Amino acid sequence: MNIKDLFLEFFEKKGHKIIPSAPVVPENDPSVLFNTAGMQPLVPYLMGQKHPYGTRLCDSQKCIRTNDLDEVGDVTHHTFFEMLGNWSLGDYFKEESITWSFEFLTKVLNIPVERLAVTVFEGDDSVPRDEVSANVWRSLGISNNRIAYLGADDNFWIAGESGPCGGDTEIFYFRSEDEIPEVFDPEDDRWVEIWNNVFMEFYKDENGNVSELPHKNVDTGMGLERIAAVLEGVNDNYMSSVWKDIIEKIEQVTNLPYEGNEESMRIIADHLRTAVFISADPASIKPSNTDQGYILRRLIRRAIRHAKKLNIDINSDWDKEIALMIIDKYSKYYSEVVDNKDVVLEVLQTEKNKFNRTLEKGLKEFEKVTTGYAFDVLDKDIAFKLYDTYGFPIELTIELARELNLDVDVKGFNEKFKEHQEKSRAGASQKFKGGLAGNGEIETKYHTATHLLNAALKVVVNKDVHQKGSNITSERMRFDFACDHKLTDEEKVKVEELVNKWINEGLDVTFEEMSKEDAIKSGAECMFIDRYPDIVTVYSIGDVSKELCGGPHVKNTKELGHFKIKKEEASSAGVRRIKAILE
Repeated sequence: MNIKDLFLEFFEKKGHKIIPSAPVVPENDPSVLFNTAGMQPLVPYLMGQKHPYGTRLCDSQKCIRTNDLDEVGDVTHHTFFEMLGNWSLGDYFKEESITWSFEFLTKVLNIPVERLAVTVFEGDDSVPRDEVSANVWRSLGISNNRIAYLGADDNFWIAGESGPCGGDTEIFYFRSEDEIPEVFDPEDDRWVEIWNNVFMEFYKDENGNVSELPHKNVDTGMGLERIAAVLEGVNDNYMSSVWKDIIEKIEQVTNLPYEGNEESMRIIADHLRTAVFISADPASIKPSNTDQGYILRRLIRRAIRHAKKLNIDINSDWDKEIALMIIDKYSKYYSEVVDNKDVVLEVLQTEKNKFNRTLEKGLKEFEKVTTGYAFDVLDKDIAFKLYDTYGFPIELTIELARELNLDVDVKGFNEKFKEHQEKSRAGASQKFKGGLAGNGEIETKYHTATHLLNAALKVVVNKDVHQKGSNITSERMRFDFACDHKLTDEEKVKVEELVNKWINEGLDVTFEEMSKEDAIKSGAECMFIDRYPDIVTVYSIGDVSKELCGGPHVKNTKELGHFKIKKEEASSAGVRRIKAILE
């Protein structure tokens, strides 16, 4: 049995309900491009909303992080990863959480206790030192020498500036053949963090005042890729069972060994796996120049660049072969990769064709700027433009310049590249900063309005119109729906009038819990049926809308104000997009 199955089975025996992984693209959280942690889809429940499965939950969540995308290629970084997690929503707390983590690691995974060490929160002016966690660890056999007290930067969690918060305890494994030091030093890289248990026991308000929460939550996370590498005794994650077959397929496709070609093979393996999951996601993301589509395009193009470095015939089916292996590997757990296999392969093929044309344009640009070039060193701005606009890796620019007896200002390029990276990371951190804050009053109104818009489109356009995705901010709502034509002005007016009619009627918004099967039988609309547990929440707005949904919603449509469509446009083939506001 693999680690994922062992984890879920263990916590199921401890009274946890296994919940399905949410999609990689958040359904109604504009603060992030992708789900970056297991807790993200559970935010409403961590904030107090009742979960239909109860107070003990566990899952394996698909996650994507791109803030350090350019570091992929080393032994540890991945863009897509699976996060194993278990949660207590006002149920058990520190003692059970720590004890079960220890039991799973030492009794199920058979990790020797002497290879483990932990950190706990040292406390500050607002929150006391976490001796409760430390004492639990001592009772389990972790010596004082293996318990480190660290500050808020390392062992305190809060989403944004205010909200639920608390100390955490991190579990480390000694990942080396060296003699295990008696005293744990968190700065020693041989100690690798494998599990994090966050204890949300306080609330910090906007003024910095901290109070104790009446209902305390536990949120834990353990990266599957990292723990697999640890258990299998490999220092290169890509040599673990999670990756080995994919790397072997790349060796077969390139007819080259992994040794000596590690960076390019890791990037191809990682980026194609992530591209498969983004393309297969129910949100129907396609390569583009914005948001998730930009990340998808960048991943595919970077994989292609490294395939070229390994002398792969780009016009062959190399990407398809690798993608099909990835789809087969994950089909047991994530049905969307099978259901949307054709979509994934089409996305890869289309983007590959476009990128080949872009490369040709880049070569023409290179020829243009270097014809009659009067200097010995190619300018950093030219090198960066070739990278940023035409996707040229610096290695390709150096190679082309060498043929003309030109050097390249690599140092200047790296400075511009670093500046570009820092801007991207700042943007990513701003996106992530939203976290728990993305469910305010105005977002709640927009969320409810998407239900009314969905219902109105069914009446005005076609009863078979279905939601394909949505994105909500405090300024506007964006709603994607399946439709084979551009809406006429008359259709847009009718949709707008119908939504406003329902708002003015003051319809009550109610909800009830029932089995998924009963919900479907009752006629409830559902966007992503596979992502919902067996017991679901069904929201009804009068008798005009009935949908499976996790909330949040207003209590009555009169709270919404006036609905106005600002724009209607194509999103992708067979999918239209409406941008609207509430005035």
